[in-house]
Amino acid sequence: MNHKSEIEQKVAEFLLQIKAIKLQPTKPFTWASGWRSPIYCDNRISLSHPTVRTYIRQKLSEVIQEEFGSIGMIAGVATAGIPQGVLVAQDLGLPFAYVRSSAKDHGRQNMIEGEIIDGQRVVVIEDLISTGKSSLKAVEALREAGCDVVGLVAIFSYGFDVADENFKAAKCRYTTLSNYNALIKYAAENGFIHHEDEDLLREWRRDPANWEPKTV
Repeated sequence: MNHKSEIEQKVAEFLLQIKAIKLQPTKPFTWASGWRSPIYCDNRISLSHPTVRTYIRQKLSEVIQEEFGSIGMIAGVATAGIPQGVLVAQDLGLPFAYVRSSAKDHGRQNMIEGEIIDGQRVVVIEDLISTGKSSLKAVEALREAGCDVVGLVAIFSYGFDVADENFKAAKCRYTTLSNYNALIKYAAENGFIHHEDEDLLREWRRDPANWEPKTV
């Protein structure tokens, strides 16, 4: 197993153990979009577990240095990307700012909170990638403010093709510590799901909008 795969598996292990990710192939969750989903992910739970929090912070920092080299600022995406971004910025000794989901309706009506320097090389921190739209909205806001956004790093991705397409269209590199395929592999090998549920879980990833759970 190479280093990247080791990280993918370790993060999957942590997220399953602390129940930041829950898998329910036969009792699916309903997302805000209306999609029926066998998986629910809330990486904010990792903040309550120091060992997991530390590992994620260290690996996000390592990936940024390996993938993007010297940068000038870390930016977090509201809301779940903010605490992760602060931890990473502190780890790397870098300035930090965050991007709101929408501009304030009072005061200076900021969408970006923090000091921005024109031309500054920025890496964006996100907790979770689904379609990528909310993340790329933050990237666009930073670019419009004069930042050179060199990429985005997240804890976990569902691995949807549409996310790859959206990031490619936005000319924004992105990478994640773990992903849906690594998660399902670890979950099946370690008793978090039944082996017969693997195909069902992979079917959801291929067409999440139209997926239906099997009846029991």
